[in-house]
Formats: sequence, structure tokens, C-alpha cells
Amino acid sequence: MGLEQLAAIRELLIKQSPEKAAPKKESRPQGADKARRPQGAAKGPRPQNGDNKGQRKQGGDKGQRPPRAEKREAPVDPVVVAISRLQRHFPKAFPKNPAPKLPLKLGVLADLVQHAQALQLDEAQIKEAVKTWCDGRRYWASMVEDAPRVDLNGEPSGAVTANEARHAKRMASRNASRNAARARAEKKAQAAAEAPAAAADAATAEAPAAPAAADAAPAATE
Repeated sequence: MGLEQLAAIRELLIKQSPEKAAPKKESRPQGADKARRPQGAAKGPRPQNGDNKGQRKQGGDKGQRPPRAEKREAPVDPVVVAISRLQRHFPKAFPKNPAPKLPLKLGVLADLVQHAQALQLDEAQIKEAVKTWCDGRRYWASMVEDAPRVDLNGEPSGAVTANEARHAKRMASRNASRNAARARAEKKAQAAAEAPAAAADAATAEAPAAPAAADAAPAATE
């Protein structure tokens, strides 16, 4: 068989075999990959103020502070309470500091007992309050001879006699001496408490220093 016949047979076989079409990419319309949202469709509600985050419980994250312990008030002396009521009801007879005290009329205790219900005090409490009021430097200073005594309304009712004035003066002097003796005793006790500490400091300061190791050791013989 000649070359020409072989070429003719080859060409015939090529024509009879089916042509393989080259794969072509399908053309997609523009924007077909994305799903189209219908016009006018409502959008999903967006979370507000971090709804995606776990909501913090009220007072849950922060440790609750323990309730403050109530302050314990020091007990008030009943006599102080009684005197404060006397001052509130009868301010002219029982003036508040720094106003000077005034000599009270003789028999003022009986007058006060008549007002026990208004004062909310019994007779014993009133008696103790008046006794405390009249036992002090401010009251003794007001007890001078011929000074007018006053009733509950502050009106004159009698006068201080010479004997009463001398008694008040002695009471004031005795009280001053007692306070001075108390101050001396407290000062002496304080000095006695500080004496051991001062003696220990003095002994420490006067103690000779320990010799150095080199000076204390004997010299080595050669």
C-alpha cells in the first residue's frame, strides 16, 4: 500500500469520528450568583444594644456590698436627757452654755414636779437633774450675795444670802483643789509609767561598745 493510500484512509477515519466539542463555560446573567431579595421585603430586625450578648442581670456581675453595720451609739446619761428637757421647757431658768447660770428660787423642785407629765420625767429624775445642775462651777459663780433668784419663767423670786454665797465660794474652792490634786496624780502616774522606758534608753546609750574581733583576738606568735 502506498503512502497516498494511507493518507487517504487516515483522512477518512478522522472525518468519520465524532468531533469533541471543547467545553465552554456557561454564561450566567450578571448578578445571578446572589439571591435576589424581593422588592419591598421586610428586613430582619437588628439586635438592639447588644442583644446577642448575654444580658447582665441586675446586680449580678458586681458583687453586692454587704450592708453597713449600724453604728452603735454610746448610751446617753439619763441625767443629761433630763437636763435637756428642762432647758427646752424652761430656757430662762435653765439657760444653755455659754450663757451664765442663774440662782434658782428656793422650792423650784416642787414647781418642776408639777410639770412632770409635760417633761415626761418622774420626781426622782427631776430631783437628780436639779441637783446636777446646781453642782458645778457655772452655778457656784452665779451665787453671789444679793444676786436675784429666778423662778421657772425667769422672774425674780428671792435673793442669795451671804451664807449661801460663802457656801458656794467654799464649794468652788474645794472643787478647784480636787481638780488640781487629780491633775497632779495623773501627771505623777504618767511620769512613773515613762520612767522605765527612759532608764532603759539611758542604759543602752551608756553601755560600752563591744571590742572588734581583730582587737579582741590575741596577736599570733611568729
